[in-house]
Amino acid sequence: MLGWLRAVWLWPAAAALAVTGVGIGSAQPWRDELATWSAATRPLGDLTRMAGTIDAATWPYYLSMHGWVALCGDSPAALRLPSALAMAGTAGLTATLGARLLGRRAGLAGGLLFAVLPGTSRYAQEARPYAFVALFAVLATLLLVRALERPGWRRWAGYAAAVAALGLAHLVALTLLAAHAAVVLAADRSARNATRPTVNRDASDTTSGTTDGDPPGVPGPAARRAGGPAGLPRLAGRWPRRASWGWLLALLPATVVLTPLVLLAAGQRGRQLDWVDPARPADLAALPGALAQSGAVGGLLLGLAALGVARSGRAGLLPAACLVLPVTLVFLAGLAGPLWVPRYLFFAVPFACLLAGAALATVALPAALAVVLLAGLLGLPDQVALRRSHEWPRGALVDYRGAARVVDAGRRPGDVIVFSPRDGWLFTDLGIGYHLGDRQPPDALAVRGRDARGDYWTDECPAPAACLAGARRVWLVVAGRQADPADAVPGAKGTALRDGFAVERVWQRPGLTVALLTR
Repeated sequence: MLGWLRAVWLWPAAAALAVTGVGIGSAQPWRDELATWSAATRPLGDLTRMAGTIDAATWPYYLSMHGWVALCGDSPAALRLPSALAMAGTAGLTATLGARLLGRRAGLAGGLLFAVLPGTSRYAQEARPYAFVALFAVLATLLLVRALERPGWRRWAGYAAAVAALGLAHLVALTLLAAHAAVVLAADRSARNATRPTVNRDASDTTSGTTDGDPPGVPGPAARRAGGPAGLPRLAGRWPRRASWGWLLALLPATVVLTPLVLLAAGQRGRQLDWVDPARPADLAALPGALAQSGAVGGLLLGLAALGVARSGRAGLLPAACLVLPVTLVFLAGLAGPLWVPRYLFFAVPFACLLAGAALATVALPAALAVVLLAGLLGLPDQVALRRSHEWPRGALVDYRGAARVVDAGRRPGDVIVFSPRDGWLFTDLGIGYHLGDRQPPDALAVRGRDARGDYWTDECPAPAACLAGARRVWLVVAGRQADPADAVPGAKGTALRDGFAVERVWQRPGLTVALLTR
């Protein structure tokens, strides 16, 4: 039992699970989570058809959520629980990787810091794949370190599986391989220059009898300052002479697995990312706050990470590369096309926390824990806010739940419902449908649903007046705050509503307007 309590991964994992579990079902699902719910609750054949139409890059996550929802249901807490578990695993792996590279205290501080970030709670409480992306990013990096320290086909196979899982979780995260490539090339260069095993001149500074509390097998401060290739722990005589061959061979099965997904996703890029603006230099300055979901916490994390780079020397090069290179590559790609979305880079946050942990490891443990607590307190207002709404900014709430309650409270047999708009990414119909379920009045204008289309939208009746001819009462749900909801509906649909019905009552809810129309 005592051995478990001393495990470096345990406390960060437990802290992350405790922090992210608070209020996990409080915020109503937002647009992206509604997309997950829509995909995961489709029959398997319709879900497979969807991969050829839209969101192919996210389809593996949808497939896993399809099985999860079948077992555990689709409440907000149930939809988000896999992400919370993945984020707890990420915190534990972050501490483990940090202990291996930078020492036990640095790993513990980095893992705990990651656990208290508002951004960690944000993506742990979201039914989207970003928590899994972070998990597999840290796992793949840890397995790469292990494979380089003691190469063998089993270790390279584990690394290959982690890289494949990383790409299946999110293709943008494969930019992490640029940092891995740099590490492998450095290992090759070191092996070529080595003519004999490394001899430690000060054994007392590189063994388990160190002053910073490292366990046996973890290099001491001098060894970490000197480092191995690209800052990895130096294990005398064990660096492979051609690490690049093992790494390239490990990437082959991952390439085979991911190629069909890459081809599908590339064909959908224009439709999938048409809402993304080109990257701007100012976006880089805003990135820490966006990833941490708090400007103050993001600034603190960035400052600690920069200090950690300066304090850790070569030992910090691997986490620094895993932080800087993906951000740089995605930013450059975002200058050329629609790709710059800050949450796509959340997988780099654990590496920033490792560098921050390296800075905190240079002070006494109580002082390091005080800084972690400070980060938690600075982020507390954002922690509270994100449990009210997942929208960004927080005030841009779309209250699907409130609008659905209005309809549910006033509906009668024979009522129908109409939505506007039916295109775009607001998903008014998905949001109302999630909260009402079987209690939703019939969708009067729907003629071809999203399952048949293989996407998130619905084809409507080309002759709205004829399709509404038999209705006596219509519930109209429109986007935004509208004084005259029927007048806000464009085209033939709006004309049919205005000519055939009168607005009896209007309810305003954040982001939505609900109206009852009668003959």
